[in-house]
Amino acid sequence: MDAAHLLAAYDAQLRTDAETAGALDVATLGPLLLATFAGGQGFITYRDLGGGGAAEVAALVAGALDHFRGLPSVEEVEWKARGHDHARGLPEALAAHGFVAGEPESVMLGRAALLAADVALPAGVALRRVRAEEDVRAASTAQDAALGEPVSARRAEDLLHRLAADDGVELWVAESGGRVVSAGRLEPVAGSDVAGLWGGATLPGWRGRGIYRALTAARARSALALGRTLLHSDSTELSRPILERAGLVRVTRTTPWTWRR
Repeated sequence: MDAAHLLAAYDAQLRTDAETAGALDVATLGPLLLATFAGGQGFITYRDLGGGGAAEVAALVAGALDHFRGLPSVEEVEWKARGHDHARGLPEALAAHGFVAGEPESVMLGRAALLAADVALPAGVALRRVRAEEDVRAASTAQDAALGEPVSARRAEDLLHRLAADDGVELWVAESGGRVVSAGRLEPVAGSDVAGLWGGATLPGWRGRGIYRALTAARARSALALGRTLLHSDSTELSRPILERAGLVRVTRTTPWTWRR
């Protein structure tokens, strides 16, 4: 599949409803979906913005933020922007309403079979799928540390909620001596050919040793067993080259814009 066909699959199968699975509530505002997740997280997504001009886009930003400001439980809201969308004045409108742009990420897509290889692990490192609360919190803490972020209990609570709801999400970890050194999720998208690779992160001292590749391969095999033939990932510059070498294609870029109460 070339980049154009993969981008079409991304737009058709991985936007809107696919992104709001597991939400506590989803409201609509014109073309926008406004999702509220456990842990005080709000999320804004859409298929497109209807071709409106800068004034219409700014009105959508203002209306979406008003919605979440009216929900006291929501502490943080993400607007997910894509590089191939036509959205006049969107960055300016988001910045004017207090959203802050994060690091752009590459949207990677390709055949799951390309990643389902056998990868040798360093001595003493083992992979497993986890569900227990202790393991989930340890994995979340390791991911935050790997990304250089403060430990977020909210992220762990959100994942525990989703695992309890049995919505298909899988959490995989790599451990050494009982310590989580890498972790990532597999999220099969209902009614699609795709499973998402999310949250993949490895502690700095353990990078460059094949652990992330092995963790990705384990998730790819699980995706194939579930009948998902395509894998998708919003990748940082750390993970993008690994996925590209395996044959996944960068189809667009995405930028998270975050508002915090």
